[in-house]
Amino acid sequence: MAKIRPFKAVRPAQDKANLVAALPYDVMNSEEAREMVKDNPISFLHVDKAEIDLPKGTNLYDESVYQKAKDNLYKLIQDGNLIQEEKPCLYLYQQVMDGRAQTGLVCCASIEEYEKDLIKKHEHTRAEKEADRIKHVDTTNAHTGPIFLTFRSLQAIEDKMNEIMKNKPLYDFTAEDNVRHIAWVIDNNQDINFFTENFANVPALYIADGHHRCASAVRVGQKRREANPNHTGNEEYNFFLSVIFPDTQLAIMDYNRVLKDLNKLSKEEFFAKVEEKFTIEEFSKTEAYRPENIHTFGMYAPCGTWYKLTAKPGTYPENDPVLSLDVSILQKNLLHPILGIGDPRTDNRIDFVGGIRGLKELEKRVNSKEEVLAFSMYPTSIEQLMNIADAGEVMPPKSTWFEPKLRSGLFIHLLSE
Repeated sequence: MAKIRPFKAVRPAQDKANLVAALPYDVMNSEEAREMVKDNPISFLHVDKAEIDLPKGTNLYDESVYQKAKDNLYKLIQDGNLIQEEKPCLYLYQQVMDGRAQTGLVCCASIEEYEKDLIKKHEHTRAEKEADRIKHVDTTNAHTGPIFLTFRSLQAIEDKMNEIMKNKPLYDFTAEDNVRHIAWVIDNNQDINFFTENFANVPALYIADGHHRCASAVRVGQKRREANPNHTGNEEYNFFLSVIFPDTQLAIMDYNRVLKDLNKLSKEEFFAKVEEKFTIEEFSKTEAYRPENIHTFGMYAPCGTWYKLTAKPGTYPENDPVLSLDVSILQKNLLHPILGIGDPRTDNRIDFVGGIRGLKELEKRVNSKEEVLAFSMYPTSIEQLMNIADAGEVMPPKSTWFEPKLRSGLFIHLLSE
């Protein structure tokens, strides 16, 4: 079962949503964030990247950054830019990008179910990234960025969502990146009960994006549980802010690779080694190759030519949910044995380009001689993600790229009032 519940959201005043809402803290650096907010004193980046309001050069993990985040959050509330609901509510949050819409339920999910693996993961987390968000959550006393969850859809839930979306929205604005954001409040007890009861029939939830934020929310909850001798399990810190999308509405974008060198191989030597595991077909000098099926790859070489690579039979076990992923096939048959990329997480000879940047970005980086080789990937599917999580396995690094990103600041969950 999936245990969800409503909460007394802190959210923007109705006419301030487009100014408050901000991209997640981890998709830009401090200088980019400073530029984004230079004319917007109520952007939520003042909370999620509070170093932008401190002297340049301030250590990102200094105590002053977390304290500034707390001060900025409660100033937004004090000034009326953020308000808190009088009663616990649920919400629908729809994003529309390039004509495609995805709609999720904004609610609180259960830390206990995360601990029991009923909220399934597909990535490892890094301790230093967790520590940062633990400190941020604990100091601000708030979950400021929602966790992006998904589930195997139930028609009754999608039907109810469609019914609620006929009502007047709470928010409706288009952000600077041309993504439209629409939200509806669900404050009717009958509708709230419908969602809590129907999600109880959902066997599991899956983290699509936000593993570090989710793990950090859980750690803070555990910490507060241990510190509270009167702990009941019903306190707000036992639940974390989430947006849960039906799997039928999500799409994963390609996550492409660029390489800085050919590992001291000549072009001829490199191609000969690649042909041992892949068929190579010249595609075009003028048109980028976007893979059309699993187990096919685009390769852009310094000669200005796109090639189509197809993994040969026997290069991967078909029934292994991890090793049959395209990112695994490329890593185990080309990047590691031929180019010497042992750990793509740490090797500075490889970089990753999200599909939102387009294949022209790959061409640009190779043509500028910043890199010498690029690979375009076929996107991982939601079903593959779920199968790996169900098997208790983890995906290789940089396997998925989700767009659009959930905006922070539209819904905030306080751990205590």
